[in-house]
Amino acid sequence: MQARLIATVMTGFMIVSGAVFGPVGMAQAQDRHLPTSDAEIKMSFSPLVKQTAPTVVNIYTKKVVTAQQRTPFFNDPFFKQFFGERFGGAFGAPRQRVERSLGSGVIVSSDGTIVTNHHVIDGASEIRVVLHDNREFDAELIGSDERTDLAVLRLRDVKDELPAISLGDSDAVEVGDLVLAIGNPFGVGQTVTSGIVSALARAGVTGQDYQSFIQTDAAINPGNSGGALIDIDGKLIGVNSAIFTKSGGSNGIGFAVPVNMVKVVMRGLISGDLRRPWLGAAGQSVTGDLAASLDLDRPHGVLINEVRKGSPADRGGLKAGDVVIAVNDLPVDNPNELKFRIATLEMDNDGILSVLRKGQEISLKMPLEVAPELPARDESVIKGKNPFSGAKVANVNPALADEIGIDTLSEGVIVLGVLRDSMALRARIKPGDYIVEVNGAPIDTVARLKEVLTAGERGQEWKIAVKRDGKVLTAQFTL
Repeated sequence: MQARLIATVMTGFMIVSGAVFGPVGMAQAQDRHLPTSDAEIKMSFSPLVKQTAPTVVNIYTKKVVTAQQRTPFFNDPFFKQFFGERFGGAFGAPRQRVERSLGSGVIVSSDGTIVTNHHVIDGASEIRVVLHDNREFDAELIGSDERTDLAVLRLRDVKDELPAISLGDSDAVEVGDLVLAIGNPFGVGQTVTSGIVSALARAGVTGQDYQSFIQTDAAINPGNSGGALIDIDGKLIGVNSAIFTKSGGSNGIGFAVPVNMVKVVMRGLISGDLRRPWLGAAGQSVTGDLAASLDLDRPHGVLINEVRKGSPADRGGLKAGDVVIAVNDLPVDNPNELKFRIATLEMDNDGILSVLRKGQEISLKMPLEVAPELPARDESVIKGKNPFSGAKVANVNPALADEIGIDTLSEGVIVLGVLRDSMALRARIKPGDYIVEVNGAPIDTVARLKEVLTAGERGQEWKIAVKRDGKVLTAQFTL
């Protein structure tokens, strides 16, 4: 069976106000050591679990799904002639069914604020949370961010303070650190597994935009999504999100969203103002060949290929040909990690880029601000008798590009959606297509597209060109 990624459902995390003592105490990074005696070998995680397990909850969701009951004769004129239009209504009426799912979450505040995965609660009409002591609460969705697969819930009618977990620092995590994963795998009940941090800054794991996952071999299974990954000090360092599996169960490769990203998203969702800084530059990983040509001692960093004029990167002094090796002294080795590091910075401050330029390391101060809405999107649904009729289009600007997860340096007119039973759908126009040319006229704005389409409707011949997945496709139509 081919390997596949499965998003798992996990318990939430909480913010704990007091210190949590694990079996080896509040060990600092410099105190890490191997067991040196039988007494140390016999140490138990039990005190750590007793402190943190009450902050992890089980999440049960209910989703009402409407499905159309179809029949092969639904649109047959012969049957409609005898049974009338009610024929379709009788046999094709929508039917509703209830889908139930489970996951995990972590209490991060004593008032009942919970962090979990977006995919755990996506589309849920009802959210029920069961605490470690079997108390049950209804929960409301405060906010959800599909791009990081995170969501924030708040329990209703909480009368007493609840236990909450302390948030750690995922940038201080090292490969080899001991960790515990707590969640509700397969709905069997709260379960604790142990392991180590196997790798850091993993990308290309899921479809989310911001990927710099903590990888662990602590057993994570379906139902663990949204649960807690904690360190030996009892602090939350990640929210378990996905596994790599061949069988549907744990193969020792699990992934958690780093808590430093969780902090940023959580604050934004609670305040209702989730904003992310943007760089305004594009680059590529430095390969061995590139490192040799740039006289680098080893392949590392991100080689900048393009800088958008007027962007934060441009105003900070970043140039094409620079190699970004760190953001605020935290190393970056690929574009995904650079994007992640920028996104975790606090808005309205400055970010410090460590850059290699012509063999010399320099520091650049970059202002942190959101991607701008320039040019205006001018979102429009195309009408008329043309191949794009029924397509929703827009001018690409940095804000839109960031919103839909494409290169923020992109320009042109993009298709955002296509209506059912439209000419655009029959012309096989797809969301994500860039409209390049219509009847020989280059298209650079929505206004220009409308102008060319209006002129073209005087005739019947259409020649169009769209860019899809980096390739330009052409077609001809007679309408």
